[in-house]
Amino acid sequence: MDARARVVNCPTCGQPVAWRPENRWRPFCSERCRLIDLGEWAAERYRLPAEPALGSGPDEHAPAADTAPSRPV
Repeated sequence: MDARARVVNCPTCGQPVAWRPENRWRPFCSERCRLIDLGEWAAERYRLPAEPALGSGPDEHAPAADTAPSRPV
């Protein structure tokens, strides 16, 4: 196996980190940086872009015009 390890930057502090199995915090440089990142996700400071789900608008529970119940005459 190749003795050289890929080097990535820690997502939290930017410090170079060797991508090796011995580095238990990868891609972070330390447990501290890993926990900071986890806290950011938990506080909802990071978000993944998404499109609104179908039927999630304000009229989600309103019947459509063509499916409205009719009144007996």
